Amino acid sequence: MTNSEIYSHVDHTLLKPFATWEDIVKLCDEAVKYKTASVCVPPCYIKRIKDKYGDSLNVCTVIGFPLGYSDTEAKVCEAKRAVEDGASDIDTVINISDAKNGDFDKILEELKAIRSACSDRILKVIIETCYLTEEEKVKLCDVVTLSGADYIKTSTGFGTGGATFEDVKLFADNVGAGVKIKAAGGIRTREDCEKFLALGADRLGTSSAISILEGNK
Repeated sequence: MTNSEIYSHVDHTLLKPFATWEDIVKLCDEAVKYKTASVCVPPCYIKRIKDKYGDSLNVCTVIGFPLGYSDTEAKVCEAKRAVEDGASDIDTVINISDAKNGDFDKILEELKAIRSACSDRILKVIIETCYLTEEEKVKLCDVVTLSGADYIKTSTGFGTGGATFEDVKLFADNVGAGVKIKAAGGIRTREDCEKFLALGADRLGTSSAISILEGNK
């Protein structure tokens, strides 16, 4: 797999709370240069990026991030504003407490509301696998499928663990037709990138893609 092929699956990510505009510009310049799938940035930078870069790159952002326990109305409001500001991809965190309580119908209703708020934009659902049992992960594959979301995503990168090969395979075996997979958190090597893609991931969320693929230069 070539570097270009890998980059085309990368959401080039910077979600640190202390990220400056200078940091964001560097990220965006790299994304344009290497033709990544998107940049994934805090919501406060969406409009500023679109004003500077226009349609030269896709902007991904996060809502209900990173803990997921904002109420549905707040998440819907965040999603609508992100769309208005120009985001092409919306990555939302489920209410993990609802999953642990077995309230999967509640999660489904929330995701449907967010799906509606996102209009035709890409919606990715972060289930934060490090906190879930295998049974809960399988159930959430069904929920995400029923919600109409475009992707199921492993992790925020802010939890106790990130993407694993086992979880991506589990997703691939259990999501419905048309639902894609995003692996995020802890992707550190070229081998990681290639294996996640081989197992069925379509997007890779990482802040390390440039150093991984260009570091040897």
